[in-house]
Amino acid sequence: MNTLYLSKSKYCALWQCPKLAWLLKHKPELKTLDEATLARMRTGSEVGDLAMGLFGDYVEVTAYDGERLDLTKMIDATKTEMERGTPNICEASFSYNGLYCAVDILKNENGGWAIYEVKSSTHGEREVYAADVAYQKYVLEHCGVNVTGTYIVVINNEYVFDGELKLDEFFRIADVSETVAEKSREVEELLLIAEWYLDKPDEPPIDLSEACHSPYDCPYWAYCTRDLPRPNVFDLYRMPFRTKLGHYYCGEIAFSDLWKSRTIRDLKQLRQIDCTLHGCGDVVDAECIGEFMEKLSYPLYFLDFETVQYAVPRYVGSKPFEQIPFQYSLHYIEREGGELNHREFLAEAGEDPRRAIAEALCRDIPKDVCVTAYNKSFECGRLKYLAELFPDLAEHLMNIRENVVDLLVPFQSGWYYNPAMGGSFSIKSVLPALFPDDPELNYHNLEDIHNGSEAMNAFPAMEHMEPEELERTRKNLLKYCELDTLAMVKIWERLKEVSEE
Repeated sequence: MNTLYLSKSKYCALWQCPKLAWLLKHKPELKTLDEATLARMRTGSEVGDLAMGLFGDYVEVTAYDGERLDLTKMIDATKTEMERGTPNICEASFSYNGLYCAVDILKNENGGWAIYEVKSSTHGEREVYAADVAYQKYVLEHCGVNVTGTYIVVINNEYVFDGELKLDEFFRIADVSETVAEKSREVEELLLIAEWYLDKPDEPPIDLSEACHSPYDCPYWAYCTRDLPRPNVFDLYRMPFRTKLGHYYCGEIAFSDLWKSRTIRDLKQLRQIDCTLHGCGDVVDAECIGEFMEKLSYPLYFLDFETVQYAVPRYVGSKPFEQIPFQYSLHYIEREGGELNHREFLAEAGEDPRRAIAEALCRDIPKDVCVTAYNKSFECGRLKYLAELFPDLAEHLMNIRENVVDLLVPFQSGWYYNPAMGGSFSIKSVLPALFPDDPELNYHNLEDIHNGSEAMNAFPAMEHMEPEELERTRKNLLKYCELDTLAMVKIWERLKEVSEE
């Protein structure tokens, strides 16, 4: 076997798709990471650092040469600490024949050393985690280490923060020895595949498959789909249809074949595909839309929340990854033909926003009024969450919740469809399809914050900003959330127009 140079992250990429591993080696500049992916990476670092203290005192062997990790120093330091019998070694580093890995926590136990791999997830049973640990075990054993246990450390999503973080309760440890044993049988086979592909100059001829999105979204998705024809069925669903053989097809497929394979859910969906492929205009069911509009009454409110999720809970009574509302925008019209008004709330940086936002909602939205939301399950869920937190405000908050009507329904039900929606009924797809030439309604024209992920990441970052940057970020958050409810108003107006025609 030729000498391979793999880290555990590149091994996991190889496990997902050999082409992904090849691209990471030969075309790293072409990968694209969205804000959500970058946020997950930051969360992973935060959780990993926190987990170092899970078993008490530890020695971390991380070392740098400038901005790059100094692997030689880390490997030598690991050997020294193992010889000393150090109980817990973090980022313990090993290299065998070009195969490198750094173990999150190497624990001295049972006459040998146990591998503890830390994940910023609440589930430890994912196959890729076991594959990751199997690779580490392979490297360590070939370095002469007696591996006495293999574990995944994940976040306990039932943990409730009481003001003092308790690591033994916050983390949950899963023994994955059986799954790792299964995945260990794949290691040498994958290394042979790596030897076959990685050093060749030509890109592997591997087609699109489930591996493009599982277990992780591939950062080369845009690159690998760059030459696909548009518009077609592929564009409509943003991923290819799966055939009976489990493969994917990216060209036009006969509607009858799609119907037989049940990849088309209903006749309305079939009509939408036909509309998209043949360049039709709007598909409108005015009668159904009219019946829906009868559910709306004045005064009419348009509500949208922004939330933040902390892997490590910050507020008393909160859990990991709990969706905590910190902002809302509210447009409203008091009467038929009345003017459009706007109110908003944005919590102060660094403060627990929950009580303040609950009180503001009760102040800004009267009882027994019609409230609209886009995909109301989200807004209704946050209203219920706040009601459970604050019993003295619960009656008012639940009254708001009980009167929410979902503006998503006409689009999700197929009563209004435009090919430019691309098969998606999110407000980010519906709005530009209905108002393609209105710069006021273009999210791309906003500064810094253009979507929910960017808003979610901006709020916790505000805590550490200088005054000028803080003020700019507050302004941009308010503008973004305001556009969400203005978009709902415009969509409601269009639905009103077609229902009256």
